[in-house]
Amino acid sequence: MKVSCQALRKVESICRKFNNDPGELITILHECQNTLGYLPEEVQRVIAKELGIPASKVYGVVTFYSFFSMVPKGKYPVSVCLGTACYVRGSDKVLEEFKRVLGIEVGETTPDGKFSLDCLRCVGACGLAPVATIGEKVYGRLNPSDIKKIVAEFGE
Repeated sequence: MKVSCQALRKVESICRKFNNDPGELITILHECQNTLGYLPEEVQRVIAKELGIPASKVYGVVTFYSFFSMVPKGKYPVSVCLGTACYVRGSDKVLEEFKRVLGIEVGETTPDGKFSLDCLRCVGACGLAPVATIGEKVYGRLNPSDIKKIVAEFGE
């Protein structure tokens, strides 16, 4: 997906807002992702140029931190916890059911842009294991049989 000229100008504007300071890279990346929804390669190159740093440095930060994404996320991002407590209690089966119900693999977004699916290592709600989040909402003590109903809550 090509990034519009208007979006790239917005990225330049965000960089200027932080005085094109390389020390503000993570803050700039956050603001750009909040504005655009993701950080494709084209946006990373613009940020690098504006901050006077190598594109490889920007890419390294984007790929190191799991909260940055190089692909568009769905309106409702789904994250299934695969941390130890969740995994022992069956989060792998919960993940498989999300994949089946949504018809996508981990790292993908549904064709309608409604859902994206990812995994994470710990939500910090181990007592509710297995756990998944959809947006900011945490769902605990999940069974694969719960997934279809949960997805339906979002109008699927």
